[in-house]
Amino acid sequence: MSVTELVQAVGGFECDPAEMVRASVRTAERAFAELDACDDVIDKASEAGGKVAGRLRVHLSAEAAADIPAELEELETVAAGVRSTDETRRLLNRVLGRENRDAFTPVAVVRLTADGLPKLPSAYAEPDDYSDLLAVAGREEQLRPLLKLVHAERIVRVASHLVTVVDQVASVGFADKRFAGESLREAWHSYELWQRCLAERRRDLS
Repeated sequence: MSVTELVQAVGGFECDPAEMVRASVRTAERAFAELDACDDVIDKASEAGGKVAGRLRVHLSAEAAADIPAELEELETVAAGVRSTDETRRLLNRVLGRENRDAFTPVAVVRLTADGLPKLPSAYAEPDDYSDLLAVAGREEQLRPLLKLVHAERIVRVASHLVTVVDQVASVGFADKRFAGESLREAWHSYELWQRCLAERRRDLS
């Protein structure tokens, strides 16, 4: 950009072109410093999210259901901290002509429902007469080892999904508001589904 073009672009300043250049440089330096601070928030959010994912693995493996809500609430707090920088990042990138800097397409948030889990075997799936309670009881006992295995698969599947969801959103530092929101909702949903799987196992195997 020429000095004349700079004067026309900046306009209205009561100072010489050299001073306008220096002022522009100082402004750009401040803008980049602000962006660096925002990036630091995102980096720290990514690190914090990764640590939460690690703790979730431990809690889920130990079936420490009571410890999980606090971890998910921490993720909510971390995501809120990143959201507080959204407007600043948008405005500064616009000023610096880098509107597309944060434009990326995160992976879709995969939804997991009970229908997507392995089906539980049932003695009542047999076409026999259900009036023979001894026969039904016998089939239930035969199915017990398989039922135990399927319950374990369902619990592991949901636990793995929950951690994957957290890992994915942490990897991008919660920087995309929509993706972060959907990921956190799916994390809470997965926790509820995991609890349901635990309850079903207690019901069937206790």
